Amino acid sequence: MPKRVDHEERRARIAEALWRIACARGLDGASLRDVAAEAGISLGQLQHYFASKDDMLVFALEHISDLAARRVGERLRGLSGEPSPRDVLLGSVREMLPLDDKSRTGHLVQIAYFVRAVHDERLRRHAKEGVPGLRAFFAGQVREGQARGEVAADRDPEVEAALLIALVDGLASYAVLEVWSAEEALGLVAGHLDRLFGGGAGA
Repeated sequence: MPKRVDHEERRARIAEALWRIACARGLDGASLRDVAAEAGISLGQLQHYFASKDDMLVFALEHISDLAARRVGERLRGLSGEPSPRDVLLGSVREMLPLDDKSRTGHLVQIAYFVRAVHDERLRRHAKEGVPGLRAFFAGQVREGQARGEVAADRDPEVEAALLIALVDGLASYAVLEVWSAEEALGLVAGHLDRLFGGGAGA
């Protein structure tokens, strides 16, 4: 019998091949042929899934986001009891910082994506559509903190969410450049959340 192809597994393998090339020499050095070779498939097989490098890049970014969301869920399920809003935010932030090889690779791919997206409206649309959802999720946690009396009532949840995203993005980029370690970056975010949530439990 012919071998059954797991299309999602193959797409994931292609995305991971793209990540490795992007980390080694940037996205400009990642042709479809190069990615196919890195993934161990033919160029024709790759083009069956992605007609262009941009199609492949958008999928790779979505795959990174899906994996991060899955890790956040696993991390939160591992906490005892019902996680507080601060715990939810810190658990989410951990997956946005380059704390291990996989998350560091994901962040390097995102940096390469940002460079291309500056001049490509189609790619830029991905950020425009994705970031508002993250901001809304973070803002919801801040509102929950206000309802629990942990966050001052005069704090604007939407502003706090946007500031948190900007803080984490900036810290992550400098952690990749080794200006400070990822652990130091995490400590800075944890301290910020402590202040926002009135000095809650430590990280």
